[in-house]
Amino acid sequence: MVGTALIALAAASVGVIGTLLAPVLSQRLTARTQAEQFERQQRTDRTQRLHQQQLAEEDRRRECYVAANAAYRRYRIELMNYLWLVEKGEITPEGRQAMESARHAHHAAFAEAQMIASTPVMTELDVMTAALAELYGRTRRLEEGRPVPGGSFQEIHDELQELWNRGQELRAVMRTDLGVG
Repeated sequence: MVGTALIALAAASVGVIGTLLAPVLSQRLTARTQAEQFERQQRTDRTQRLHQQQLAEEDRRRECYVAANAAYRRYRIELMNYLWLVEKGEITPEGRQAMESARHAHHAAFAEAQMIASTPVMTELDVMTAALAELYGRTRRLEEGRPVPGGSFQEIHDELQELWNRGQELRAVMRTDLGVG
């Protein structure tokens, strides 16, 4: 009987201990499951945040490239128009203002691009900016009656025409940078 009583006491003790430990173990399992779910949610949120940042960065670059492309085209066109006014001797305040306005818009777009554009795009933008600045200077010297070598109307005109091709190369680099086929 003593053996049976000890067995009964041991069984009862195991039952009581099991009953007491069940909530603790259940709570630990629940806490572990919740921690794993929290970690998974954190990773998902981090991934979504990074994806949203990448999309926002692409949008900023696209807007910057559109503005830069438009500014370069407008500046080249206004410089071409101004060159024609110089050739005809018909410089007007409006013509000068249109060219200067395009030039300043170009400078603003270039300044923004310097902060946003990728290295390959900046390389092309630098080349275009230097070329336009050089042609602007030669056009102004032609207007003042003191042209430099390579600064005749025809030479400047031809180089402005060539910048159109360079602009197509610039757009191709921008499109590649944006992943546009």
